[in-house]
Amino acid sequence: MDHHDEYTQDELLQKLRELGYDSRFQEYYKSCIPFHTYPAPGLLIAIGMVDYALELLGAKPGDKVYAVCETQKCAPDPLQVIAHCTIGNHRLTVVPVGRFAFTMNRPSETDSADGIRIYIDPIKLKAYPTLENWFANSPEFSKKTMTKALLDDILAAKRSILSVQKVRIPVTQKKKWNTAICKTCGEPVPEYLIEGDHCAACGSLRYYELI
Repeated sequence: MDHHDEYTQDELLQKLRELGYDSRFQEYYKSCIPFHTYPAPGLLIAIGMVDYALELLGAKPGDKVYAVCETQKCAPDPLQVIAHCTIGNHRLTVVPVGRFAFTMNRPSETDSADGIRIYIDPIKLKAYPTLENWFANSPEFSKKTMTKALLDDILAAKRSILSVQKVRIPVTQKKKWNTAICKTCGEPVPEYLIEGDHCAACGSLRYYELI
């Protein structure tokens, strides 16, 4: 890529200030961009989505919330950094269906929780042609020459490209489980993950061979 058509983090922060973004939002950029390793367009959009979702839930960073992300691309990172929803703490689930969207909800002691779903609305993107072409993976978008214009669109659009749905999400409460020993590899795994007499790593989810 022609690096002259990229913004540095400092340049993006300056643009945020010029556009009236508050200091809290600027801090989100400061923490999310290094975590992701660069200011990817999808990351910047997702930062705004997480900020919006927390506001709709009346939550703030540090409050316990759960998220289901519908893409593996970019959006999981602000959910981890800002909302502290991670794979490891069981508050983030990634369902790779390819839609740039996620749901977020507060904890529930029942078998369901009411939450919100935020997604990029393709109808609303029409107000921003460069952003629309990028999102559609159109050949009319040139990564080499149009990246700054794309980021300008993202910063100017703010929440105007997003739509929200109220949703109900099934909740699986924690249950006690027993350990089982895989008869193939000999390693312990939760009993409910055993496939016949072996673990999934020795069966349907095998991903390596010993050398």
